[in-house]
Amino acid sequence: MSTVTPAWPSLHRRPTGRALYVGLTGGIGAGKSEVARLLAAHGAVVVSADAIAREVVAPGTEGLAAVAAEFGQELLDAAGALDRAALGRIVFTDPLRRARLEEIILPLVAAEAWARLEAVPAGRVAVYDVPLLVEGQMEGMFDVVVVVEAKLETRLERLDRRGLEREQALARIASQASDAERRAVADVVVSNSGTREELAMAVSRLWTEQLAPAAD
Repeated sequence: MSTVTPAWPSLHRRPTGRALYVGLTGGIGAGKSEVARLLAAHGAVVVSADAIAREVVAPGTEGLAAVAAEFGQELLDAAGALDRAALGRIVFTDPLRRARLEEIILPLVAAEAWARLEAVPAGRVAVYDVPLLVEGQMEGMFDVVVVVEAKLETRLERLDRRGLEREQALARIASQASDAERRAVADVVVSNSGTREELAMAVSRLWTEQLAPAAD
């Protein structure tokens, strides 16, 4: 079942002179990206941290050069692109190595993401789809924090369909913030353990009751 649990009844005060900034987060396999897609369909401008993270380590970038210098040139394929799967096997089993990767990548991602959010016109809804919102202590940057969560077994089933083995999936889940830590900073919790249709209804309610720009 998919539900929306607001921490407050409605958003009474909206920012003036800029977009409404929404931080959207959730653990791997929870369905955060699907919620982002549904919000975009309602009219939100979505900025994806994952997409930017890929851009800042594209061939020829300073980000890729820094990653290769830190983790080894063998992580580059014949075309000079980053082997993300090989890098993931390193950092998701070694917290220190993961922290080092984040030191390199996160400032690059944050600078580009914030520039894109600030470019969203006033009166619109700007959603930052970011998995490490809690880990990066970013909750204070947003007018609304939306957390997507799902039951553990549901997440594992989804990750299995993506080709991630159970042990790898559990390691990635363990490397992220817990559901309790995310709930502690949430203004709205979207539970996504049901069908896509139920999730679509829940996001529609979230948009209508909490996020939609006021009618002119």
